[in-house]
Amino acid sequence: MTQCPCGSGNTYSECCEQIITGARTAATAEQLMRARYSAYVLAQMDFIFESTHPDHRQGYDHAGTKEWAENAEWKGLEIIGTSKGGADDSIGEVEFIARFTEKGNDREHHEAGQFKKKSGNWYFTEGSMVRAKPLIVTKIGRNDPCSCGSGVKYKKCCGK
Repeated sequence: MTQCPCGSGNTYSECCEQIITGARTAATAEQLMRARYSAYVLAQMDFIFESTHPDHRQGYDHAGTKEWAENAEWKGLEIIGTSKGGADDSIGEVEFIARFTEKGNDREHHEAGQFKKKSGNWYFTEGSMVRAKPLIVTKIGRNDPCSCGSGVKYKKCCGK
């Protein structure tokens, strides 16, 4: 494999492989998130388990997670943004979208992942789904200026 599945543009051996194999640790929460995505793509479930914070491992289904990862067709990772999670931080958040196909259906997993540093290593703690933001529509009053920019009252313009 030449390109890293995480979408960094680097080769796998220069990027996530070193973190997954333990040759080096993730310096940031985003690096750990990218390595975890690559581990799902490659069904490296031991890394998924080990990179989960020890306080958040209860209920982890190793076999079920591996089966799901192996049966998904991974399409890519998009990092939306990060909050903290730098080399000098102790907590961080990475918002991302993981795209995959499952049973012939295209899926997007949009999550805000929480990360915590313990003994110098970053760990995933938990994630929450990010929902689409609602469309906010403001009502225009009859005597308000028209939203088309004409300068005329709404009732005399587009509200006719």
